[in-house]
Amino acid sequence: MRFYLVILTLLAALPVRAQIDSSVVVRGVVAEQQQNKRIPLIGATVRWAGSSGGTITDSTGRFQLPLTTQFNQLLISYVGYQSDTLTVTNPANDITSILRPERTLSEVTVSGAAGQLDRMNPIQTELITQRTLAKAACCNLSESFETNASVSVSYADAVTGAKQIQFLGLGGQYVQTNVENIPTIRGLATTFGLNYIPGTWITSIDIGKGAGSVVNGYESMSGQMNVELQKPDSPDKLFLNGYVNSFGRIEGNANWSKPLSKKWTVGVLGHASALRNEIDQNNDGFRDLPLYTQLNAINRYKYSSDRFVAQFGVKALYEDRDGGQLARYDTPSSTRYSFGNTTRRLEFFSKTAKLYPDKPYKGLGLILNGLHHEQIANFGYRPYLGLQRTFYANLIYQSIIGNTNHAYKAGLSYLLDDYLERLGPLQTNRTESVPGVFAEYTYSYLEKLTFVLGGRFDYHNLFGAQWTPRAHLKYNLSPNVALRASGGRGFRVPNRFIENFGYLVSSRTIVNDSPLQPEISWNYGLSLSNDVNLFGKKASLVLDYHRTTFENQLVVDLEHPRELHFYNLQGASFANSFQAELNIQPIKRFEVKAAYRLFDVRQSMGGPFGESRLLPKMMVSRDRVLLNAGYALPFDKWKFDATLQWNGPRRIPYLRPDYVHTSYGNMPTDYSPGFYNLNAQVSRAFRSGWEIYLGGENLTGFRQLNPIVAANDPFGVNFDAGSRAWGPVTGRMVYLGFRFKPVL
Repeated sequence: MRFYLVILTLLAALPVRAQIDSSVVVRGVVAEQQQNKRIPLIGATVRWAGSSGGTITDSTGRFQLPLTTQFNQLLISYVGYQSDTLTVTNPANDITSILRPERTLSEVTVSGAAGQLDRMNPIQTELITQRTLAKAACCNLSESFETNASVSVSYADAVTGAKQIQFLGLGGQYVQTNVENIPTIRGLATTFGLNYIPGTWITSIDIGKGAGSVVNGYESMSGQMNVELQKPDSPDKLFLNGYVNSFGRIEGNANWSKPLSKKWTVGVLGHASALRNEIDQNNDGFRDLPLYTQLNAINRYKYSSDRFVAQFGVKALYEDRDGGQLARYDTPSSTRYSFGNTTRRLEFFSKTAKLYPDKPYKGLGLILNGLHHEQIANFGYRPYLGLQRTFYANLIYQSIIGNTNHAYKAGLSYLLDDYLERLGPLQTNRTESVPGVFAEYTYSYLEKLTFVLGGRFDYHNLFGAQWTPRAHLKYNLSPNVALRASGGRGFRVPNRFIENFGYLVSSRTIVNDSPLQPEISWNYGLSLSNDVNLFGKKASLVLDYHRTTFENQLVVDLEHPRELHFYNLQGASFANSFQAELNIQPIKRFEVKAAYRLFDVRQSMGGPFGESRLLPKMMVSRDRVLLNAGYALPFDKWKFDATLQWNGPRRIPYLRPDYVHTSYGNMPTDYSPGFYNLNAQVSRAFRSGWEIYLGGENLTGFRQLNPIVAANDPFGVNFDAGSRAWGPVTGRMVYLGFRFKPVL
């Protein structure tokens, strides 16, 4: 019934009357020429001359734009390149645009726009390019959202060093995070997975809000994120990066690629980082950040011909973390409270596609992925073991119905997950086997309308048949104003322990009040994007609202001071999200972003006492404000960037030592204060291919003074290092780094 209401709402927004000008969608690719080889350009702008409507190229440099009878010339532009104008004489043929650099000086740094909204995508999607990533150190994926208003990142607790994201008011486990369209940060990688993708490996990040495409699975609830990595045919044959900060963290990255023949290329991505310096800025006897070592590598290959493309490779990761009390507490007369975590992860992937050069709209692709993840940890005397073995397959066929106004994708998928989690005497085992079938239809009408209707049917061996419908609509109210609407269902099976790792750094007793059930949600969204003239300058304004409601949800109950309860939802649970974002360029090469985000997230609590009280969800700030300013001198010789954030108060557990929890109706509540955070960076590029950057994080120096409850008695009943960690644990941090790309 919910889905039919979504469809009726979307159909109501369709134009009542339309005069068809053409049934053709113009497709093409934008690239640059390097050493007799075409390299796709990501984030290039493509629009009709005389019209403000347009699109940007995707991660493969491709674009599609509905044909209009009013204009026949395409304007193609890209930062650092000469613009190109092409006359479209035969719309049925693919268009290729080869852009040339504005200058032939070797010091010119070519990059895409910092961050753009994909104007053609019916799903509200923001594209983060390498230019955005270079605004901060971005040592890994968790540090790649410093200048993004939609995704907020914070430490999950005061001991493990794990970072968590919030998106549309929900935790990172509700975002389907893919790496090159392969579901990756899920399962046992939920806690530390954001740290497993070094920033220097990333070429772009797509952030889609709301219900995602059914092609990628059923687990997306609040949105989908896709991370594209450096490819073997990258124009940068060698890239080196080094980093060190004032806490003692050091990091090195190396990307290397080489053509083996005209059709074969090979690439290796390597990463090593470590922190061996104990930090205790609040003098509570605990390491503010765990000591750690990480080794991470990918070896990948690519085969490319006119009719067949294949990519495959192997990923390997080793990480060791050692947190808890300082080493001096480990003496013959006393035992140090320690947190330890060792992760070993091995992964294989392959992506193959059959192409049809005479029918560019048609294709057949197969994605395969195999994973082994092993994680051994301890929380004081409490041991943890996690094992995950996963196999994933996705077969996708795409084509058109009659003409390119009617396109579709259809396919088959299979997911096999084998989990084992053991925390002390508690153990959970399960094997999920989920075959599925899906189809997605897209209707496009000129530059006015795009409507996507998709559905998938999956049969879960533990929880039966699952039907996942989703719909998306984009309607251009004018050449400068676009309206988007979306709705759909999400389904996922939670992992109690790994998704709440930080809460385990405590003396709380674990209580499973009900058997594990899948989480089921519905997401509805509406957004309005508008290109405007503000004070005579071109600007963009984006407003969006999303609501996620849960039919069932795993409730993580922290209201009992000495207990951690898990149970299924008994009542209502929802997350409302509103965001307004303004981007403007007051003067040439000076970009300013201002954004405000509002969350209203509530969840019914009270399962242990048979109650149902709708309460504000823990650890969610109602308000967030972000201001970002960036300036670059000609040719990006010098670049300056600064970001100021304000994070509002959030509800936290009431943990007074003498408090006894007896009811959810009249229990006391506690809130953290709001705080500011300032990050800044300056970088200098040289004609030799070197770039040096200097920056700082948390420059206001704000720290939460006592994030650990009963730090002086870590083996006592009141010890808790997870549930009241709401702000920065460390103060001001300064870093220095370099990037090197040899000039060929």
